[in-house]
Amino acid sequence: MMSLLLGVNIDHVATLRQARYALLPDSPNAEPSPLEAAYDAIGGGADSITVHVRSDRRHMQDRDAREIRAEIGVPLNFEMGITEEMIALALELRPEFACLVPETREEVTTEGGLDVVGRRRETGDCIRRLQAAGIRVSLFIDPDLDQVKASAELGAEMVELHTGCFANADADAVDAEVQRLAEAASLGNSLGLQINAGHGINYGNLFRLFEVPHLVELNIGHSIVSRALKVGMAEAVRQMKQLMSTYRGGSCD
Repeated sequence: MMSLLLGVNIDHVATLRQARYALLPDSPNAEPSPLEAAYDAIGGGADSITVHVRSDRRHMQDRDAREIRAEIGVPLNFEMGITEEMIALALELRPEFACLVPETREEVTTEGGLDVVGRRRETGDCIRRLQAAGIRVSLFIDPDLDQVKASAELGAEMVELHTGCFANADADAVDAEVQRLAEAASLGNSLGLQINAGHGINYGNLFRLFEVPHLVELNIGHSIVSRALKVGMAEAVRQMKQLMSTYRGGSCD
């Protein structure tokens, strides 16, 4: 079986930089560098790098995305809201992957999946425009069977199952959340979708997620960036990759 892939989200490296240098973007002292973090993540074994340029530019800036796209030697996963502004940036960048996500100004980070069922027309239009440019499209969705079906019907190549409810569940609710994810993954796989997962995954809860079948890639950011403060980015990625190497395809495979 192919090894489980790791996409490393480096948005919160930019969050730290913006806390001091948001009003001084051209300062020679602006740090930390998202590009350097990407290099280190790749050095630790990252299979892809994820960045999310939000409409309010709270962390990643357009110039970060352009620089990272030009310099890294692994695939770029561009997380984006479904807006004309972000579609234009994606068509400029031509990342290997684009992951369509919901986006509201009030949230600190993306909470909840994209409502593909309720936003079929605009989601489908965005998918077609990106795919015409050679960009493979993923939809960040809750582990809901109707959302999975709609994602396949609209022609997305991948879904990224939102694992936030799983990650935040108390002990009594974890089993039910794992089951929801497993059912969504099984359905998606049967419909020809690549199954990825992300949000709230960390070094402690990773192993329960291994009960979910058909996973191809995990996208992890906050936990890796947090551990990097102790051990460095490359080592934090190496440790996560080592843990992920024990995945055997889930209990339903």
